[in-house]
Amino acid sequence: MKNRIEEEIKRKAVKGKLSCSAARKIAEEAGVAYKIVGNAADRLKIKIANCQLGCF
Repeated sequence: MKNRIEEEIKRKAVKGKLSCSAARKIAEEAGVAYKIVGNAADRLKIKIANCQLGCF
């Protein structure tokens, strides 16, 4: 699961950034908490951008 989430983050990230809506969608499709996706993005040194809800 961890690798799948990280691969999705890498695939959807643009110039080292991932939009908040894309991060939420990854989490929802994987059935995991937003924090899991946020932690994976941190490990990959990818920033969550345009976060409307403060989830990440």
